Amino acid sequence: MLKIESLNVFYGHVHALKDITMEISQGELVALLGANGAGKTTTLMTISAILKPKSGQITYEGLDLTHESSRQIVQRGIVQCPEGRRIFGGLTVSENLLMGAMRRSDRVNLAADLDRVLEIFPVLGKRRNQSGSTLSGGEQQMLAIGRALMATPRILMLDEPSLGLAPRVIDDIFKVIRTLHQQGVTILLVEQNVRLALEIADRCYVLETGRVVMQGTGAELKANPKIENIYLGGSA
Repeated sequence: MLKIESLNVFYGHVHALKDITMEISQGELVALLGANGAGKTTTLMTISAILKPKSGQITYEGLDLTHESSRQIVQRGIVQCPEGRRIFGGLTVSENLLMGAMRRSDRVNLAADLDRVLEIFPVLGKRRNQSGSTLSGGEQQMLAIGRALMATPRILMLDEPSLGLAPRVIDDIFKVIRTLHQQGVTILLVEQNVRLALEIADRCYVLETGRVVMQGTGAELKANPKIENIYLGGSA
């Protein structure tokens, strides 16, 4: 469904992504793992066309996306829920959710999709007339995911959805991610909680300093001694 081939991305003179190659099949949940600065967010930003690659190619169902705009990427159904939530604090919950549908050409199902998001996140229904800035961190993360869902994504890219949240809220967020996956949404997940990511991912890629150094199923990587030692608290 989505294929990245020999992708190279620079920040000025800094070589951030080095010949990245990876792919995502329809319906998969693929996790992108690695330490801070490994290139995970840069990968998502490049897929979203916020960053432009120096070389390489991104294709979506065989179509070359490498030179398309962010607007075109979203209209094709590739939607990013950014790190840090980035909701519109001065807008109400309902207004934030509707912002996610700005680029939709179909308006007929808008009300039904809004009801679906509020069903997934009942607390947002209770807060729908409150401004986004009044929500807790967990509620803001739910709002950010809900806003992305309003764009009716065919591929949903989640960047650090558990960042800064309490364990109970993280459990709630991951239950939603599992449900979306079971409903057939294709998901690319960047997540700092490696243990949780490995539990729910069909496949994973591990990045180190801008390179893919390891890949496999969640179960395969969970059993890998290197992953155990570096990311899961095993003995060095």
